[in-house]
Amino acid sequence: MNRGTQAKLREITKKLSDILEQDTDEQVMVFTDNKVLMELCGQINLLLLDRQKMKADFRKQEIASKKMLSNISHDIKTPLTVILGYLEIMRLSGCEDGNLQKVEAKAKQVMELIDQFFTLAKLEAGDKNIEMVKLNINELCRENVLGYYELLMQREYTVDIGIPEQSIFVQGDRESINRILSNLLSNAIRYGGDGKYIGLFLQEEADCVSIDVIDRGKGIEKQFAKNVFERLYTMEDSRNRSIQGNGLGLTIARNLARQMGGDILLWSEPGVQTVFTVKLRRYQDCYGNRL
Repeated sequence: MNRGTQAKLREITKKLSDILEQDTDEQVMVFTDNKVLMELCGQINLLLLDRQKMKADFRKQEIASKKMLSNISHDIKTPLTVILGYLEIMRLSGCEDGNLQKVEAKAKQVMELIDQFFTLAKLEAGDKNIEMVKLNINELCRENVLGYYELLMQREYTVDIGIPEQSIFVQGDRESINRILSNLLSNAIRYGGDGKYIGLFLQEEADCVSIDVIDRGKGIEKQFAKNVFERLYTMEDSRNRSIQGNGLGLTIARNLARQMGGDILLWSEPGVQTVFTVKLRRYQDCYGNRL
């Protein structure tokens, strides 16, 4: 094999490696008079075209399955709402049967789970309406902490709040941010309850706003930290019925944050401190000035 052919083979190998590594839809193009190399490139490009088609088919199936899940969640939610309505009517009409209260409580749990599935399915299918507006993040943080304050006092938690007096504005969706903060606070209470501590700290950064939700419970081991945002993933503690979760809250929270151009990060030192950090985009006026 002459040096020219070897050089062309290395060129083909390098180009193919780049296409696969960067996951692009390019083809291998090599200028040569060698018919064998031309046939090789042709066969490689046929394989690349098949690969592109498989990727496109997979995306279509994935979108279809997410839309189907969204529709199923909605279809289940509707009759369950009717059942809860009848249970409430029976309770208000004077029925004091203890079993009725248990059925109503379980039905509400199922409704909550279906609601979370429905929300996640809509997010992943791209059907969730995210309205990006200027929001005072100080107020949203205070409102969400106050929503849990009575429960925290009953359980004798130490509550540490760091929210600046000066207003900080973000570009985001009010409902989504409230959902994120509520999910993170309830998660900290559910899994970090051993530490009897909740902290929420708001601060400005160069290009974003950070909100730290902190607990001092048993924490999350390093090998599990990368999995906590996965759908239906729950820690070992989820086997304990008193703190049982469904593994969707953190998935929804991160998905919402990312759809608003932000993210949620996790840092945990077991037995010391666990911090979930929400990153949100700072608000900019029409001239690009941050407020």
